[in-house]
Amino acid sequence: MTEDEFDLFYAAAYPRLVGQLYALTGDHAEAQDVVQEAFVRAWDRRASVLSGDRAPEAWLRTVAHRLAMSRWRRTRHWWELVRGESAPRAVPEPSPDHVALVAALRRLPEAQRTAVVLHHLCDLSVEQIAAETGAPTGTVKARLTRGRSALAVHLTSEEPHSTEESCV
Repeated sequence: MTEDEFDLFYAAAYPRLVGQLYALTGDHAEAQDVVQEAFVRAWDRRASVLSGDRAPEAWLRTVAHRLAMSRWRRTRHWWELVRGESAPRAVPEPSPDHVALVAALRRLPEAQRTAVVLHHLCDLSVEQIAAETGAPTGTVKARLTRGRSALAVHLTSEEPHSTEESCV
């Protein structure tokens, strides 16, 4: 892969990968950092990773996800070491909608959750999800349908009940 081809690939894939890692980490700056680091590693391995039959964007997503998890573990360990010496910084509360969505997503089986996040939050097509997960497109479609149905049930069941139910 030439430098110009890498630049074009970077321009196309970087925003998608940042969006996907943001959905996984919840921290936009962290997502940008780990995706940038993944591209640096891809540049060093561009002859093997970014050419041939491989899926370079999936490779980058995996590397970025592993980097994010590694950073999270280091940060958690550091906080455990200094927890008693200083008060933790105040973090704004997530919105009720955000909490409800995360709770509903956690209730889905992993395969359905992955399909829903990749399709609706990362804007991947069914074919791209199938290629990345190794599942047939029909299976991805079924996971999306079942995942959306389950999300609808979980999200509507968490809304306040009507007054007819409170009278019973």
